[in-house]
Amino acid sequence: MPATTTRARAPRALAALAVVPLLALAACSGVSTEAPAAADEGAASSDGTTESTTSVSDALDVSTSPDQDRIRTTESAEAGALLPDARTDTDELVVAISAGAAPPLGFLADDDETPIGNETDIAQLVADALGKDLRLEVKAWADWPLALGSGDVDAVISNVTVTEERKETIDFSTYRNDELGWLVGADSDITSITQREDRAGKVVAVGSGTNQEKIVLEWDRLNQEDGLEPVQGPEYYEQFSDVLLALQCGRICTYVGPSAALAYQAAISPQDFKVVGTLNGGWPDTAQIAVATKKGNEAAPAITAAINHAIEDGTYLEVLQRWGLESEAVEESQTNPPGLPKTE
Repeated sequence: MPATTTRARAPRALAALAVVPLLALAACSGVSTEAPAAADEGAASSDGTTESTTSVSDALDVSTSPDQDRIRTTESAEAGALLPDARTDTDELVVAISAGAAPPLGFLADDDETPIGNETDIAQLVADALGKDLRLEVKAWADWPLALGSGDVDAVISNVTVTEERKETIDFSTYRNDELGWLVGADSDITSITQREDRAGKVVAVGSGTNQEKIVLEWDRLNQEDGLEPVQGPEYYEQFSDVLLALQCGRICTYVGPSAALAYQAAISPQDFKVVGTLNGGWPDTAQIAVATKKGNEAAPAITAAINHAIEDGTYLEVLQRWGLESEAVEESQTNPPGLPKTE
């Protein structure tokens, strides 16, 4: 079956959402309620000049076929030698993957059965370097800790953040920086959000109960202490598709969420969206994403060495580039680095 490719398109503004609050429009400073201009036409800036926009031809082509033709690496004798004795007699590496996350991390292929995405590709590199056949097990996010603790799976690769609390039962091998991103419409006048002052007075959307919500609220508190305008909102949406529509219609100025998903959206739909800033997901601390293994089973050093083998031969970066995530690359995988502190 030939591989199919898709350039995802965010929904266009609907007539039902044509009435946009004037307050939101003013706060966004230049967000248009009209359908975005064609990608090769450019966008007019506030001073009347025309700025070039990314051509659709530069969009990220992503295969959504179950036949992924994954990037492969070679076996690493060094990584294999670090495997505990209990893992040397088996030919398989069983990895739990969550297929319910937003692309490009883990999602289902066109057949609605095969898990694909960056996480499955990282799992393949680890298995290759360890000289094992890869077997993927799709688990709900709430179920993977039990599967790991019971030994049903050897590892979990599912955008798991390193925390001090999790380190009590889990060993970690890092493979991505945990980044949040700021997504705006492609025609937005917002060009950069690199510090809390940049989003003062803006209409901001964020996921309820997330770490990024805590950051938004803390930034807003500090801004108001400094005499800056308070954030408008934050606004909450249950579905990511609703966020995208709200951005295009001008209901919100920006959305803060996992950088991986936002970078992917901007890469496949540059005519509709752009990322204007990132920050570490552990702000003010530093957080990393890692492969999870059961505490004390001694598999983590081997997996760390396997990731470093892929980093050294370039296949690791190829995988991240395939999914538009090269900005989250780590220079070196680490075993059990400092994690986010426990919350009181």
